[in-house]
Amino acid sequence: MELSEADPKGLVRESYRIEGITLGECRSIFIDWALSLPVGAHTPDALRRLIAEYGLAEPDHPMSGVLEAALTAPEAPRRRGGRAARVAAEPRAEG
Repeated sequence: MELSEADPKGLVRESYRIEGITLGECRSIFIDWALSLPVGAHTPDALRRLIAEYGLAEPDHPMSGVLEAALTAPEAPRRRGGRAARVAAEPRAEG
């Protein structure tokens, strides 16, 4: 994938140029970047291209961590709540 396809607006490139950028700011830029990708773009390929271009040279930069985390598969969702959880948590009335 070409760099211009992976970072069409140059958002990730610019994030690496901002001195003192925070993790929160990198996350915000990442969301903007993800929304700017063209429909049908393969996000993992774009992330790998960006990591190869910027992240390897600056592994301690907060954006490098954000890009790496985006490649990690999310945990499987766990069921929380529902009737079974409420019934198990309710104290039983004696008598």
